[in-house]
Amino acid sequence: MRVPLPERIRPACLQDIVGQDHLLGASGVLTGFLAVGHVPSLLLWGPPGCGKTTLARLLASELGLRFAPFSAVLGGVPDLRKLIAEAEQMANLGEGTLLFVDEIHRFNKAQQDALLPHVERGTVVLVGATTENPSFSCNKALLSRCRVFSLNGLDEAALEALVERARSHDEGIPELEVAPEAREALLRLSAGDGRRLLLLLEEAWALGQGKPVSAEAVLQVAAGTLPGHDRAGDSHYDVASAFIKSMRASDVQAALYYLARQIEAGEDPMFVARRIVIFASEDVGLADPQALVQATACLTACEKIGLPEAIYPLSQAVIYCATAPKSNTTKSYFAAAEAVRSQPGAAVPLFLRNAPTELMAEMGYKDGYVYDHDTPDHFAGQQCLPDDLRGASFYQPGRFGHEKDIAKRMAWWDERRRE
Repeated sequence: MRVPLPERIRPACLQDIVGQDHLLGASGVLTGFLAVGHVPSLLLWGPPGCGKTTLARLLASELGLRFAPFSAVLGGVPDLRKLIAEAEQMANLGEGTLLFVDEIHRFNKAQQDALLPHVERGTVVLVGATTENPSFSCNKALLSRCRVFSLNGLDEAALEALVERARSHDEGIPELEVAPEAREALLRLSAGDGRRLLLLLEEAWALGQGKPVSAEAVLQVAAGTLPGHDRAGDSHYDVASAFIKSMRASDVQAALYYLARQIEAGEDPMFVARRIVIFASEDVGLADPQALVQATACLTACEKIGLPEAIYPLSQAVIYCATAPKSNTTKSYFAAAEAVRSQPGAAVPLFLRNAPTELMAEMGYKDGYVYDHDTPDHFAGQQCLPDDLRGASFYQPGRFGHEKDIAKRMAWWDERRRE
């Protein structure tokens, strides 16, 4: 069986790990721990292909610990208990164990809790690897017992170093040559994932039957590679956040890019459409009331027709919202809600209340109410807030688009009230 290129050139020492100088450089935090011969239990958080497993393996070697790998995807608590029992036996013989739990975010709370006493007693040094934010995927008890270190996706220099290592250290690909344009394609398509880069390189070399790797070969083997995005984890929320913030910044080009990135990665179009509806009210609002009309029409269209045709109403709504004047004055609701909390018993003025019974009429309900349409300009100017909140102001119109007209009307009404 042929061993894949990433495994064949896996780093043999910590100095060979690229792209993580903040941890392993001269002043890196892990370098400091290793200098005193002690590393606490860790959670390594980073994207795929950044070296989490390799780092854990080499830490065990550097500290003279037995490396015990475990997959949270493939194993359960019984398998974990077996590894812990083995670690206890080895501890009695004077040998420590580094327990490496890959994809630790796949463990539920009970499974994570099963690790706690063994970490506390020092039975094992726990190193967990996760692509998900530990703040959300790991429980507080485990977080309090572990240091969290973030690993970076590999930058261009780190990826270049991997290409050079493959050229100079791997005997499985003799006389490997990579054309300059192929290097650019490899770096771009690997998206910071060292494993992906090496697999693309090996496949492109095989496709070229030993000839120098070309950009065409790289593009051919990369066909169908999806962008880094998922429908539940960090990437999901990162891309969705970038999508909304791009529309808010009126950057229509970026908004369309993040729309495409979500859809091409398999995101539910209804999720995207709902975000656009929220944006249309929260960030465009009354500066352009048509934005909400466009967004809700997009939501209906996505529900009725689905992909691939839904990309058209989605694109239309995104372009409309991104290029519309912006206002967040719909958040004035929260000021009104705070007034409700601060004055929970503020009485509704009697003249605004209905009087469906004779007794209520005798008590003055509805007395003094003036029907606005019976007055000049359809405006009676009565104060409708409770007396305890008289003069309170929650909504202040913005200065752009339709709200400029609203501001003029409100100023006119305020002047009439003062008269």
